[in-house]
Parts: sequence; structure tokens; C-alpha cells
Amino acid sequence: MSRLTKNQERVKAKVEPGKQYKLSEAAKLLKEISYTKFDSSVDIAVRLGVDPRKADQMVRGVVTLPHGTGKVTRVLVLCTPDKENEATEAGADYTGLDEYIEKIKNGWTDVDVIISTPNVMAKVGAVGRILGPRGLMPNPKTGTVTMEVGKAVQEVKAGKIDFRVDKTGIVHSGVGRLSFSEDSIAANVKEFIDTVIKLKPRAAKGTYIKSIYLSSTMSPGLAIDPKSISE
Repeated sequence: MSRLTKNQERVKAKVEPGKQYKLSEAAKLLKEISYTKFDSSVDIAVRLGVDPRKADQMVRGVVTLPHGTGKVTRVLVLCTPDKENEATEAGADYTGLDEYIEKIKNGWTDVDVIISTPNVMAKVGAVGRILGPRGLMPNPKTGTVTMEVGKAVQEVKAGKIDFRVDKTGIVHSGVGRLSFSEDSIAANVKEFIDTVIKLKPRAAKGTYIKSIYLSSTMSPGLAIDPKSISE
């Protein structure tokens, strides 16, 4: 069995096994147990009491984090020429249509979010098999298929993210950066959890929020007491 490094030993000494931390405690401790030299992401994993195999128990939604994600989000807007200026002025990194459809067909997907107008979705559908598995396919339910492309770009740049439960019943998402203040991390987490709770399917029975874990890049996960979210 390999020996722990000094940093791993320090982390082990600070994290109490089996303990459920209050959200405020976890936000503070997360900063103390991270030893990366870069600004680590803060990630959340929420296990839900749902069966994702059933359509009436699928959990999917969008949330705008009050303090943003701390990440530079690259946005492509697929639209007709009359909407390109609106998208560009709102901060879109790329705008266009046919040339980007061809680039995507050739393997280009160097963006984080794709927004499309409804009138070009027939063309976008041609690359759905490429975009879908990467979570990039525009969808009206997440606000990425809209005629209000400028507003959509601004929301994404401000910290709007979409999420969905995976096949194991867990929702994963980034909720900030370790450089954020403890209060900002906690506020982002609270907004995320509140949104997930509002999306509880009627068909879901029993305990809905089964567990919440908060972690940073390369740090252990900290179990969060669900009751502390509302405090």
C-alpha cells in the first residue's frame, strides 16, 4: 500500500470520516484541504431518490448561480445573419451557421455552450449525433433555442448552467471556484440545491435528496447535511 504524501496526511487530519458538515463549514474546510497550485473548480454531486430510467422521474433544469461559475464560457450562436450582431454584442465568441455546421461535422466542438434560433434547428439537427453526447445540443427546455439570442448569451456568460440527473441518479455540476469567498460558494450551492428541489418529480417517492457532496479538484468529497442548506 502506497504511503500518503504530506499534503494527503494534512487533508486526512482535517476531514472527519462519516461527518455531515454544515454548508458553511464545508465551504470553509474546502479551502483548507486544497493544495493545487491553480484555481480549482468547486463541484457538487447530489444523489437523488429517483429512477432516471423512467421518463416521469427525469430531473433536468437550468440555474443561474448568483456569483457565476468563475469559468470563461465559450459560446457559439448558430443563427441567420440578421441575428449575428445581437449575439456578438452580447458577448458570443462565435456566430454563424453553415460554416460552423461544417466545422462541427469535421470534428470541431471547442465550445462550452451552443445557442440556436428555432428557424435553423433543421440544419443543427444534422449534427445532433455529434453534439448530443457532448451535452452541446441546443434545447428549448434549457433556453438555448430562442430568438432572444442576446439575452441567452448574457445569461450563459453570467453563470447560467444546465444540469441533468445521470443514469445512476446523481446530478453533477460545477458551482464555482476555490478563489470564491466562503459566502459566495455557499450561496451558489444553495441556489443549485433549491433549484433541484423545485424540480422534484411527482412520481418520485421517499427521500428525494439522499446525499450531497462538495469537493474541489483533487480534494476528497465533503458530505453536506441537507438540513443546513436552508439555514
